[in-house]
Formats: sequence, C-alpha cells, structure tokens
Amino acid sequence: MELSEQVAAVAESAGRFASAGETVDAVLVAEPSEGERIYLCAFVGPEERTWLALGDRGEPVTDLNRLREAVSIAAMCEVAEEQAGGGELEELRRRLAGLRVRENPPGIEEAEVAALELERTVGAAPRVATPRHLDAVGTAARRLERALGDSGNSPFAVAMQQALPAVEELAKEVESQYKLPLT
Repeated sequence: MELSEQVAAVAESAGRFASAGETVDAVLVAEPSEGERIYLCAFVGPEERTWLALGDRGEPVTDLNRLREAVSIAAMCEVAEEQAGGGELEELRRRLAGLRVRENPPGIEEAEVAALELERTVGAAPRVATPRHLDAVGTAARRLERALGDSGNSPFAVAMQQALPAVEELAKEVESQYKLPLT
C-alpha cells in the first residue's frame, strides 16, 4: 500500500476518536526508531486542536516517551524541509539556471546539482519523518550551502537550532491536548 493510501486509511480510522464537531485535519507519519511507525493525527473542531497518535496497527499510543519521540522527529523533519535551501528549492533552482545562462560563474553546475539533490532528498509529501531522513536533508543542505560558497556557519544549522523551542512547544501542545491519558 502506498504511503498516501496508508495516511488516508489512518485518517479514516482516527475519525472514530473525533469528538462532536471535530474532524481529522492532518496526519504526520514518523518513525522515531527503525521499524516503529507512528501516525500523529491532528483534529480540529469548535474548540482547541486535539491530538492522537496511532501505531502501525491502528492502536492508540499512550506511552509519553514514544509520543514525544514521534512528535520531535516529525517536527524536526518538517522544519528541516521548510528551511532547506531557504525553503524555496524550486525557485532557487530556477534562479541558478538563469544565472548559469546569463553569467555562467565557476561552480554554478555544482550548485545546481546540489540544489536538485536537496530537492530530491526532501521529496514530496507525504513523507515519513525519520532520524535518517533528517540527517540526509541536513547533509544535502550543507552540500548546497558549500556549493553556493558558504564555508562558515551553516544557515541551515542555525535555523534548526532556532527551531528547537518551537518543536518543544508543539510537543507540549500535543501532550496537553492529547485525547487519551498518557503514561
């Protein structure tokens, strides 16, 4: 089954946990550990957003540590994908191609290849958030930064560091608005 089909099936299954007036708004897929897939489901309705995580077999996750790990890797991957290459990879590739045609500066081909590699590494939604994916995006982003001539501090790494408080806030929101008791 394709990932998009799995996400749709999980969203439908999660619907049974919706309160009156709530609907499943989003499903984030995370594998905080090899072979342990967790689906983070966000519900929207007349009140605050609520959350529920489901395991691979559709069972609700009630272990606080497993939930935190899933939320953290999902959020970090989301931030990495948004920050990679300045967040607009398609536009960056278009600008690099135009620069190559107009001026053809040294290293432009390397930068174009690095931007394409980063775009491929990020991939298309839906994606599975894993530590390996996060590392791959970081590596590809740094390769692009170097190809563009940035040999100092990585803007990508700085952005990731600055995102840590937001990741923690999301984890707190998920925990405080979780549909079931956590142990």
